[in-house]
Parts: sequence; C-alpha cells; structure tokens
Amino acid sequence: VQLQASGGGLVQAGGSLRLSCAASGRSSSPYVMGWFRQTPGKEREFVSAISWSGGSPVYADSVKGRFTISRDNAKKAVTLQMNSLKAEDTAVYYCAARPPPITTIARTTRGYTYWGQGTLVTVSS
Repeated sequence: VQLQASGGGLVQAGGSLRLSCAASGRSSSPYVMGWFRQTPGKEREFVSAISWSGGSPVYADSVKGRFTISRDNAKKAVTLQMNSLKAEDTAVYYCAARPPPITTIARTTRGYTYWGQGTLVTVSS
C-alpha cells in the first residue's frame, strides 16, 4: 500500500485546514487508517483513526471536538478536517494504514505498517 498525504499549509490560529490521504497499490482499501503528527525532537503522536465502516472514529484528547476524520472507500481516501486550529497543532502530519485483515484501531505507531510522506501544518498565533 502506498499512501499520499496532501493539504498541509500555513493557517492562522482559529482557522481550518483539510488533510487528505489517498491509498493505492492494493485492490481494496486498508481496513484501518489513521493520522499521526510529529514536531522536531518529539515522538510521533496519535491524532485520529477510523475503521473501514467509518463508525466510531477515535481521537486524541487534544483534538477531540475540533478535528473530524472521515473516509471514502470508493476513492480509497481518508480526510482529516481540522477546525479551530491552535499553534500547538503545528506539526508534520502523517497518514498511516494497518494491513488487512486487521480491523481494530490502534493508537501507537507500531500498530501501523504503511505510512505516507507527511504534510506540514503550520498554525501561526
């Protein structure tokens, strides 16, 4: 599976950005896809993840209520809508996927096999 992330950029605090991640290379979409983020000198941290059905997405406490994850299985894509952005949301955002037939959501980087290249989100205060 190859993952291609896009949509990062520069936004003012309080603004919104929409990240997208497209999967390719397999006949079917990965069952679980997620987003992580990383800042210099820190470990990559979990942001959100969603299962094949799209039901019961999971969010880190720091983004709950502000970020929304969704997926389009026909397009093999997952989207992260980020609203009310804060300076502390500044990071490189990575999309990730768990290999089929795994269906459970994971919150750690070890739970994901496939990774996109990362897209930079900068929130100015």
